[in-house]
Amino acid sequence: MLLTIDVGNTQTTLGLFDGEEIVEHWRISTDPRRTADELAVLMQGLMGSHPMASEERVDGLAICSSVPAVLHELREVTRRYYGDVPAVIVEPGVKTGVHVLMDNPKEVGADRIVNALAANHLYGGPCIVVDFGTATTFDAINERGDYIGGAIAPGIEISVEALGVRGAQLRKIELTRPRNVIGKNTVEGMQSGILYGFAGQVDGLVARMSKELAKDPEDVQVIATGGLAPLVLGEAAAIDVHEPWLTLIGLRLVYERNKPS
Repeated sequence: MLLTIDVGNTQTTLGLFDGEEIVEHWRISTDPRRTADELAVLMQGLMGSHPMASEERVDGLAICSSVPAVLHELREVTRRYYGDVPAVIVEPGVKTGVHVLMDNPKEVGADRIVNALAANHLYGGPCIVVDFGTATTFDAINERGDYIGGAIAPGIEISVEALGVRGAQLRKIELTRPRNVIGKNTVEGMQSGILYGFAGQVDGLVARMSKELAKDPEDVQVIATGGLAPLVLGEAAAIDVHEPWLTLIGLRLVYERNKPS
């Protein structure tokens, strides 16, 4: 069994693979203050809830992280609690098979490279990955599977929090679809602005990126992932497919490329 861990700025996603099949998954908050021991207890508690997820059955670990402090503690987890288990951490020097055609490839987050690998593996290029996380990221992969760049926008939750903090008569709201696009009260107005505003942002950016990515923009496949993707799926016309575990699938592929023979 392979345990994959994707550490984002807000949430950490864990997935357990039996071969190519993901058999269990969990999503927890990312807390840079957690120690390695706390992380280990939390992981063991989650896996204890699944009959196939016992510590003894984990024979591989694949990790990527956007939070250096958490990555440091996860290294300690692998050393102290999974010392006999092969572990692959996505960082410079790890083989991904993805050529990063950027001015400074080291600036690109490990999760974005892993997403590019998984998207090209599953759907081929050219394609665009839209990841709805702390930030909403748009990553472009050409027909050869190269990562050629992207765009970064404020995430949905960041925008909601900013409205609540900076708007004198506004407050935090539930992220859900309003009754109408034209809101009949403040809450519905904010929900409409967030939901349909972000859907429009996705459609607009994807259309512009597709023109640069392919001679025929219709050839570009658009994959949505991230914890907040379901909120926008029914409203963003540009999205072709929803792949909630794209990063975990990419981690599995990276592990297979780098595991000891």
